[in-house]
Amino acid sequence: MRQHLKDFFARHEPHCGSVLVGLKSGAGGMLGMGLVGGAAAFTQLPLLIAPFGASAVLLFGHPATPLAQPANVIGGYAVSAAIGLLVAVVFPGAWWAAALGVGLAILAMLLLRLSHPPAGAVPILMVVAAIDPFELAGIVFAGSIALVLIASLYHRLPPRHDYPRRIA
Repeated sequence: MRQHLKDFFARHEPHCGSVLVGLKSGAGGMLGMGLVGGAAAFTQLPLLIAPFGASAVLLFGHPATPLAQPANVIGGYAVSAAIGLLVAVVFPGAWWAAALGVGLAILAMLLLRLSHPPAGAVPILMVVAAIDPFELAGIVFAGSIALVLIASLYHRLPPRHDYPRRIA
């Protein structure tokens, strides 16, 4: 039983490498969210959505993981937005539509090999947000592209990371 409990508290994540790498990752997340927030203030569009903060952790803190690759980020958000839009339009105001949307988004992302965990929150937003789901779909798509572009440029700064990951 004690070993079972230890498994819950074991850290499976590899070391970030150095304080400099950790600082660069944090600064990248701050820059990425700052630029998206600045664009939100400039355009008056609600571009600062919570899933983008979770995406920043992957894009800037774990750029080598498959879940942070451009196809997964943009594709995962696109798939989840499409499914979220579908459930929001077909079942407007139904609380259970959010759960249905999340389950369908997970299924679709896995089948298409485009998993991006933060995108799983998008169907919830589509169902419960006060904003029009069609407008929200555009925001999600544009924001995901912006974050990937910012991460692509940012990872060229020292200490460099290969982002996107090169195919062998």
